[in-house]
Amino acid sequence: MFVDASALVAIIKGEPEALGFLGQIERAKAEGKVWVSPVVRFEAVVSLAAQRARDAGRTVLNDEDKKLSEDWVRELIEAIGGKDIMISESIGTGARMASMAYGKLTGHPARLNMGDCFAYACAKGYHTPLLYKGDDFAATDLG
Repeated sequence: MFVDASALVAIIKGEPEALGFLGQIERAKAEGKVWVSPVVRFEAVVSLAAQRARDAGRTVLNDEDKKLSEDWVRELIEAIGGKDIMISESIGTGARMASMAYGKLTGHPARLNMGDCFAYACAKGYHTPLLYKGDDFAATDLG
């Protein structure tokens, strides 16, 4: 299973889907591997740090926002046994193809952003299910 940043953020923030996501991850661990990528780590850390700053009424991140967000994401990925997928040229090609098919500028209902396109390409390239929050990927051929 490839875990998208949206699922990691939902788990860390304790959103309603968190327990269900953790259950799916545990089942995936028993059946094989749990994958993430450097792009997923980036998206999750930046999202959490930005939310933390906004919650404090700030528009600029401070050192604590950065450190805590890095720690939360690293600790969760370690706890779930997540392994990094290498972002290879074939993954990059898959992300570009996903953007051309499902990206925000195509008019497709999925409206994938750059991070989503890389998550799509990783899941597709490794022939593994994608764990995510929302309905964007459901509008693709992965859904």
